[in-house]
Amino acid sequence: MRQDFKDFKTNIKNKHVAIVGLGISNIPLINFLSKLGCKITLFDRKDIENFSNLEIKSFNKLNIKFVFGKNYLNYINNFDYIFKTPSIRSDILEFENAKKNGSIITSEIEELLRYCPSKIYGVTGSDGKTTTTSILYNLLKNSGYKTWVGGNIGFPLFSKIEEMREDDKVVLELSSFQLMNINISPDISIITNISPNHLDYHKDMNEYIDCKKNIFRFQDDNSITILNRDCSITNSFDKELNGRSRKFSINHFDDKEVIKNGSYLKNDELYVLNQRILHKNDLKIKGDHNMLNFAAAILATIPDISYSTIKNFAKEFSGVKHRNEFVDTINNIHFYNDSIASTPTRTLATLSCFDQKVILIAGGYDKNISYVPLLNGYDKIKKLYLIGATKQKIYDVFKKYSSDIEIIIFNDFNELVSHAYKNACENDVILLSPASASFDMFKNFEERGDKFKEIIQKIKASK
Repeated sequence: MRQDFKDFKTNIKNKHVAIVGLGISNIPLINFLSKLGCKITLFDRKDIENFSNLEIKSFNKLNIKFVFGKNYLNYINNFDYIFKTPSIRSDILEFENAKKNGSIITSEIEELLRYCPSKIYGVTGSDGKTTTTSILYNLLKNSGYKTWVGGNIGFPLFSKIEEMREDDKVVLELSSFQLMNINISPDISIITNISPNHLDYHKDMNEYIDCKKNIFRFQDDNSITILNRDCSITNSFDKELNGRSRKFSINHFDDKEVIKNGSYLKNDELYVLNQRILHKNDLKIKGDHNMLNFAAAILATIPDISYSTIKNFAKEFSGVKHRNEFVDTINNIHFYNDSIASTPTRTLATLSCFDQKVILIAGGYDKNISYVPLLNGYDKIKKLYLIGATKQKIYDVFKKYSSDIEIIIFNDFNELVSHAYKNACENDVILLSPASASFDMFKNFEERGDKFKEIIQKIKASK
């Protein structure tokens, strides 16, 4: 149940607040809580030298205290509230001890869910979260609603909560990290799919799934959850819902429940609540997985948007950066950037968009997931370039089950991309879709994708 933000302001004034992690989401939070009269201490694992003088000076003006360095959490005691960054688990010993001493462990996203006065749409899943969130946000915005987007994308929204109104719409992309400890769910929730992911963070697959369930676990009977009928894991969730379910599918157009209350693809046409909405060719972005993304977003917004709004937006939406993004063509060799792909299922979805075999660049940070599923894209791969911490795992999988694909391993990203271009043939597609996270070599997937595009532009300039 949502609460009145006035109560939060009253409760937190003059309280001792720890903010753990000087991440993107916490910078607006620091300024916001300072204005509300909190006594703030900022904790971060990095040493003070990693922060700019401008950042430190700006926080000094707010009388903020600092604790930096690898032992920073040794001093996290005697705080009324602890706001943590999503990447830090809440069950670590330091937080458990703090809770025993009366501290409330929370996060920016948890407090937004608790106090936001507007209707909240939450999107989670292993793949397709950002694209579905972007579609959902734009459909609502194009329908005339004041719409806010946050969570994993957009601007951290809790600091804007006093500007939000009851008639506004709030769209949140939510990761398993963000969902792990929440005890309030969005009004309308979407789960795009679930496949093995982030098993370097979660104890096991069961914990990962359980975190995802928090997106609907605390809903009431007026809430709606949108589920992927084609994913066996998400399809089973309707038995656990407090509210209603709607399902989307590209395979089960004979399922009476999907036909009546959901969305399905039949003869390349998308039906929603048994009414034809779009033809596959109406979408500017290609791929069955993008039809699923549209299906989920439309189900979440019906009946608040018109069919004409849907169709007009589908024709103009070209996708999101780093998601099978066309980069350039050099000497009839075509480059695509799908740096977002951090799992085999995501890479398989992108491979399915192409009508030809591609030169695939894969590998990166190891999230302790299996790469055997990537073999399902075997017939779409002409040549495989591998790099990063997972290069040997992927190599071993392909060599064990097949020896037909040429596999080339590199340690240097620049050299890899240059070699792929020099040895490509006319009309080849070179696709960066790593099926792995980026943290072994890059700050994030955006930096990896931008580096890929930078190398391509240097190749083009040298011609």
